[in-house]
Amino acid sequence: MADTSDTRTPAQIEADIKRRREVLAETLDEIGVRVHPKTIVGDAKAKVVAHVDHTVGRAYVQVNRVVSDVRTRFVNDEGAPRLERVVPVALVVVGVVGLLALGARRRRD
Repeated sequence: MADTSDTRTPAQIEADIKRRREVLAETLDEIGVRVHPKTIVGDAKAKVVAHVDHTVGRAYVQVNRVVSDVRTRFVNDEGAPRLERVVPVALVVVGVVGLLALGARRRRD
């Protein structure tokens, strides 16, 4: 069996009780802050912002990768355009814009 005798003085017991009350009060204050609606909303906002930042960062990396890939296809190492690739794409773009303009004109008439 465990020894249940206490060799502390009444002053030591009172000091221990006071210290434990203070610790308990701090704990209760912390719990009160954590469950306060403003704290909960603030935490939720912080999580959303972190998620959006992460998503935007991933999107930026992906877009940067695509732009770099397109650039390497249409620009040589010296920075000059690769005409053998630029001219066909430009002709396709001009053709598509022309067809769209012609279709819009026909709808107005």
